[in-house]
Order: sequence, then C-alpha cells, then structure tokens
Amino acid sequence: MKYALSTLAGATVLAISLIAGPAMAEDDGIIVYNAQHETLTKAWAEGFTKETGIKVTVRDGGDSDFSNQIVAEGAASPADVFLTENSPAMALVESAGLFAPVDADTLAQVPSDYQPASGKWIGVAARSTVFAYNKTKLTADQLPKSMLDLADPSWKGRWAASPSGADFQAIVSALLQLKGEAATADWLKAMKTNFTAYKGNSTVMKAVNAGEIEGGVIYHYYYFGDQAKTGENSGNVELHYFKNQDPGAFVSISGGGVLASSKHPKEAQAFLKWVTGKGGQDVLKTGDSFEYAVGKGADSNPKLVPLADLQAPKVDATTLNSKKVTDLMTAAGLL
Repeated sequence: MKYALSTLAGATVLAISLIAGPAMAEDDGIIVYNAQHETLTKAWAEGFTKETGIKVTVRDGGDSDFSNQIVAEGAASPADVFLTENSPAMALVESAGLFAPVDADTLAQVPSDYQPASGKWIGVAARSTVFAYNKTKLTADQLPKSMLDLADPSWKGRWAASPSGADFQAIVSALLQLKGEAATADWLKAMKTNFTAYKGNSTVMKAVNAGEIEGGVIYHYYYFGDQAKTGENSGNVELHYFKNQDPGAFVSISGGGVLASSKHPKEAQAFLKWVTGKGGQDVLKTGDSFEYAVGKGADSNPKLVPLADLQAPKVDATTLNSKKVTDLMTAAGLL
C-alpha cells in the first residue's frame, strides 16, 4: 500500500499508522548509516520509498567507522537504521546495547542461519569467501585444499589479500571463532611471511588477473561484478570455493538493525522488513551487486553458486570479534 507524500498533522499521521501500518515520518523520514555497497542500498531505499512514501536519507561509510561512530554517539545518534557489509560491526553495536529488537514479522522472513539468536539485528545479504586464482598459472590440482594451507612455506610469495579491509578482517574473525586464538595467531604470522598486501579486494583480483600474483583471498562478488561489465580485470581469473566447512568457506552476513534511539522506529522497522522481504531480496537477484539473497524462498542471481552448495562452516555471527582480530593482526605485523 502506498502512503501519501504530503505533510499531515500529527493526529492524522497517527490515524494512518494505526490503520495502514507505517506512515511517512513527520520530518524528513529515516536516516540510514550505510556500510553496504552504495548502489545496492540506493536501490533498496528507492524501492522502499516508491512503495511506502517514506523518505530515506542514506549516509555512506565503512563498517568499522560507522559501528564505532554509533557507539560513540550512543543515544544521541541521528541514525535510525544501520546496514553493514560484514557482521562484526553489527556485533559491536549489539554488544553496546544500542539495537532495538527486530520485529518478529521481519525475523520470520530470514532463516535462523542468517540472523543472531538475540533478534537484535538481521541478515540482509551474504557473501562467500573464495580463492581467486590465475588460471594460466595454477591448475585445479595445484589449488590449496584449505585456506589454512596458505600458511605453508610452499605458498610464500604466491598469494595476496587486503588485510586492512573489513572484508578480510571478517574472514579472520571467523577463523578465530572456528580454530581459536593460538591457531589464528600462528596462521597470521605465516601469512605475514607468505603473502603480498594490496589495498582493496578489487585490487587483489586485478593483480591476480595480471599475473602479478597467483591467487588471492577475496569475496566472490568482485569477480561476478567485473564479469558483468567488461571482464578486463577477471578474464584470467577463476574462483576456487574451499567448501567442506573450511574457514575459507566462510559466508559473511551483511546485517541490518534498528537503533534503539531511533526517532522513527516504526518507519525504521518497516524499512528493514522491506529489505528482507520480496522487494529487497529481488534487488539482489536482478541487480548488479552479485551478493546472495538470504530471505526465505528468495533466489539469488542465477550466475552464483547456490548458497546451499558452499558447505560453509557454522559461525555464530554475534561473537565475531573485530577488536580481537585487529589486535592479532597488528601483533602479526599485518596492520
């Protein structure tokens, strides 16, 4: 149902809210702190506004920057909704007690695998860890069977990553949860010896494509996004999925949550419901983000390996620890 765009008196707005569900906020709508892809969230915001009449103002930034900003702002934050690429940023805000519970109807739209048991935030999309490799330099039988194999001296100087990015740090956070602190510290120490650092996953893939390096640990959608354009940075690239519940098969959940301090909680909850419902999940299927849809019954882009086939390890998204990860990576000389 569409809602009127005109400014209404408070009593009239209340009446519409009671009868028809969320109405447009009395001022300029909701504010979304967005650490997701700008184009994806723009499509979500435009689709939601078209359907509901509720204005969405999007402020773009990074996972860790926004999560730390929200914690610093506390109850004074102007944000109504927080969207991330990776769940450690959601866990940080949740641990500070700054999220309101997600509405039950919204939680029911997403399988339990893609949301925390607390119900304080919810998965809105997902991305898979992959080993992108140059197919002119490596054959299938030469690929690492596990991400942990990249610590072996035989891989010295042959692989790359972007350690400063939230994407890679989320992967390390999963490794920490799955294998423990000692094993993670050892792997990071070996990584420092073996790998080449690039800034950004797209730069890693470009280097792999150019033959500067044999392979790199990135997320899957960089490859598919480039292939959908010119393919100039991925023509020599293939993706290796570790599977077998390997840490390198980690599927990162992109999260969404409503701030407990939101001045427009009904509208904010409505936005989250729309994003995780048919409208928002269809954007993932038909758009150019190439991230996975996570809604119940939702289809991802047909070019992607199905989520069910990734054989991802079970990870508790609420305990992914970004602070501990950065400490460990700093100790290893990676940050």
